[in-house]
Amino acid sequence: MLTAPMKDLIAAFPLGFVASVTSDGAPAVSPKGTFLVLDDHRIAYSDIRSPGTRRNLMANPAVEVNFIDPFKRKAVRVAGTSVLHPKGSDWFKAQHPIWLDVFGGLAKRIQSFVEINIHSASEIWTPPYDDGATEAEMIATYKAKFGAIYP
Repeated sequence: MLTAPMKDLIAAFPLGFVASVTSDGAPAVSPKGTFLVLDDHRIAYSDIRSPGTRRNLMANPAVEVNFIDPFKRKAVRVAGTSVLHPKGSDWFKAQHPIWLDVFGGLAKRIQSFVEINIHSASEIWTPPYDDGATEAEMIATYKAKFGAIYP
């Protein structure tokens, strides 16, 4: 089940790194930037240009997704079972206006939706928290780091 902090992180950073399994059993990870939380037990993303991930999930619906707040250095790991909803399906028609509202013109290119029914969800924190680092310290550190990369 997703907690409020997990939902907040996903809402703030909807880029999820989706892990699926290829037909030969190899792991495959692909970033998807259009995730939304549907409720405490489901998330979904829009499939705009993901033929490999789509093919993998059609053969094996097992999926894991990681979301990362790069400033707090905290993450959410979600594992579950995926359900694909193609363009034209009732689910697609009901959900598409929500994505259109959130993601604008990008939503016009959606080919399908991938709904993930969550089996487990957990928070992941970077080791400096174990040593007493605070969120404010982590944010300041990574704002400075990213600011130096992208002045």
